[in-house]
Amino acid sequence: MIQDLSALEETITESTVWEKIKEFLNLHLDISEDISISIFDVLVVITVIFITSVILRIALKAFTRNLPLDDKGKFNVVYGYFRWLIYLIILLITLHSVGVDVTAVFAASAALLIGIGLALQTLFQDIISGVFILVDQSVHVGDIIEIDGKVGRVEEIKLRTTRAVTIDNKVLVIPNHLYLENSLYNWTQNGIATRESVSVGVAYGSDVQLVKKLLLQAASTHPEVISTPEPTVVFTDFGDSSLNFKIVFTINDSFKAQFPKSDIRFEIDKLFRENNVTIPFPQRDVHIKQQ
Repeated sequence: MIQDLSALEETITESTVWEKIKEFLNLHLDISEDISISIFDVLVVITVIFITSVILRIALKAFTRNLPLDDKGKFNVVYGYFRWLIYLIILLITLHSVGVDVTAVFAASAALLIGIGLALQTLFQDIISGVFILVDQSVHVGDIIEIDGKVGRVEEIKLRTTRAVTIDNKVLVIPNHLYLENSLYNWTQNGIATRESVSVGVAYGSDVQLVKKLLLQAASTHPEVISTPEPTVVFTDFGDSSLNFKIVFTINDSFKAQFPKSDIRFEIDKLFRENNVTIPFPQRDVHIKQQ
């Protein structure tokens, strides 16, 4: 009988404790007339935020695993901004899910985000494009790129812009969103050696084998033309006024390709003059009819 009474008292005590815990968890804090939140809701929000933090850290490690140290620092800055935005969205969704009326907050947040988005649309595009560049590693410092008809050697990649130096030693500032809107040519992604060419036309009746020999000689003797792969002559077309040829060769620094190409043109002109090979100019026959 005494044991039964003890068990009953323990049961009543446990029940009382649970009731007190429930009462404590159900305590509401009225933030405003429309928003009221309980202790239980706060615990749910804290738990969801903690889980979100863990997921974001795992995602950050996955994205930055193969990035260089400098790029990781840049990516962490972007992560810091977007993390708080994600926290805000998760917080509002969680509060709404547990029954807290946050309609007014949602409406105010939506209006604010729309205003910010319209005002900073291009800025966000640049930043997102900068993240894509860091993640997919399509452009590196030192690469020679061509975009929108402009060529430069990449000196610095920032979150909003990419800085490159042109052959004229001018700084080219490229907004990163242009990478999404234009075709990007990376001249050196497959290596620093690139194939270049010089075109020339000779008069009809010229010895084409001699022309081929002279073109190969002009390219092969230049110090910046590498021997492997060997220079090649291509007979491109029978033109209106000339036989058209192209000498194709490989150099190690495509960024300064205009200088060896200029030297080769000088050499071609010299060799053609020495061997009586004529470079024609366009000619037209005009017939005048008299009535």
